[in-house]
Amino acid sequence: MTIIIDQPDFVEVVEKKVDAEQENELVLDGGFVVPESNSFGHTFRDYDAESDRKDGVENFYRINHINQTYDFVKKMREEYSRLNRVQMSIWECCELLNDVVDESDPDLDEPQIEHLLQTAEAIRKDYPNEDWMHLTALIHDLGKVLLLPSFGELPQWAVVGDTFPVGCAFDESIVHHKYFKENPDYYNPAYNTKYGVYSEGCGLENVMMSWGHDDYMYLVAKENKTTLPSAGLFVIRYHSFYALHRSDAYKYLMNEEDIENLKWLKIFNKYDLYSKSKVRIDVEKVKPYYLSLIEKYFPAKLNW
Repeated sequence: MTIIIDQPDFVEVVEKKVDAEQENELVLDGGFVVPESNSFGHTFRDYDAESDRKDGVENFYRINHINQTYDFVKKMREEYSRLNRVQMSIWECCELLNDVVDESDPDLDEPQIEHLLQTAEAIRKDYPNEDWMHLTALIHDLGKVLLLPSFGELPQWAVVGDTFPVGCAFDESIVHHKYFKENPDYYNPAYNTKYGVYSEGCGLENVMMSWGHDDYMYLVAKENKTTLPSAGLFVIRYHSFYALHRSDAYKYLMNEEDIENLKWLKIFNKYDLYSKSKVRIDVEKVKPYYLSLIEKYFPAKLNW
């Protein structure tokens, strides 16, 4: 099949303006030219722009911020770390995402499978020797299957959206921060200080993140003994952690390995965010390549 996506030609990655012939485009740091506006005609991640999705996105974050508590996350991690719901391959999971649309995303209303291939192919073009990064891009959003009945059919607020630590103070850089005032953890002295239940330099692996597709896919990959490098797992778990990789919040919780892996996350994020547009990708043509990477880094069947 052919997926239709609308995007300028791949060219280069360093956020800078290009010449007049490429007006309204940005150049990133590997050869990938991207538009300044998303498919709705607004700048990327502009949560205040008037659009058909603005009110729905804001309401999503209101519900998300009220309900993502330390106790809720602990409960969800315990439940889903059992990995006893489905047994299937990575590619089978990719195909399940055809019916999933992320209601928290102000830039995209296409099925998720299209975004996976947009991101993976853009990175493959600019970083041809980092095959682990190509596969990481393909699978980074697979945890969104949590929205489907066989995975519990969780509400959108418990699956998608920006992620953030729970168990410590909510940083003001988090989108729609004002709604945390309705979260019980906001007033709990055990959780509302800078470090909360954590300590400086404890490492992000030891930090509980708001529950969603990122943490779920991280658990699936880790528990199924993937051979992806630690940077790949880091990208999977923290790709929606915008307070960290866009605003540099919570860096005091990071250890040395986190600092190294953050460099790859920042590279990945540019493709994850800015490749949300429209380019033709022939799925059957690229499928053999990604199947070979899946075989290299994952078992044939995974527990989900």
